[in-house]
Amino acid sequence: MNLHFIRRGTGRPLLLVHGLGGSWRSWNTLLNPLAAERDVIAVDLPGHGESPNLTGLHSIGTFADALTSFLIQHDLLGIDAVGSSMGARLVLELARRGGVLGAVVSLDPGGFWQGWQIPFFYHSVSLSGKLVKALQPVMPMLAGSALGRTVLLPQFSARPWAVDAQLARDEMHSFAHAPAFDELLDQLAHGAVQQPAPTGSITEPLVIGWGRQDRVCLPSQAALALEKFPDARLYWFEHCGHFPQ
Repeated sequence: MNLHFIRRGTGRPLLLVHGLGGSWRSWNTLLNPLAAERDVIAVDLPGHGESPNLTGLHSIGTFADALTSFLIQHDLLGIDAVGSSMGARLVLELARRGGVLGAVVSLDPGGFWQGWQIPFFYHSVSLSGKLVKALQPVMPMLAGSALGRTVLLPQFSARPWAVDAQLARDEMHSFAHAPAFDELLDQLAHGAVQQPAPTGSITEPLVIGWGRQDRVCLPSQAALALEKFPDARLYWFEHCGHFPQ
């Protein structure tokens, strides 16, 4: 399938993969600084932004297949990649498969919850999705004020008032209008668990970054992520929520 993407800058290619309900615009705070040094490709995953739905199931497995096909189509196999949230789990899965990506940075990956954390993730994000959809008529005004962002975004940011207003508007619009959102949320919470990558199986650099104040993918989940990806190095973002970028 054809995935929508934007491409900026010159240099060694770098792939950016957004999270659930996001789009390529989720990276707007970093695009220009990265494009000053790298050839940056930021993609809209299926059922997000301007990319169409898949014809079948929307899951990490089918997204990994679709993204691999995209990289083959554009002669980008072996590209370095950064993923956020659901996208962070996606780049981990592609790293596990081997031969798809180069160096990988995985920021606050989903999929490492256990026990009570599963319904906590599912119901809290589902409620957030319903609230964002219900508030769409007034969302530009809410997202445009520091007070509104403080009320809207504490689940996702440790400093929600400081989030750029236009970025907040873009994210809240994308969150509300991603047709694959509900199916993906169910798959992330209740679908196939992330398979491990045995020690020594990932030869390219792999960093898992985690915000100390992440209220979506709780910091304690980093232990299971490292257990499943022992070749990874863990980096903690201090005073940071779910989206370091």
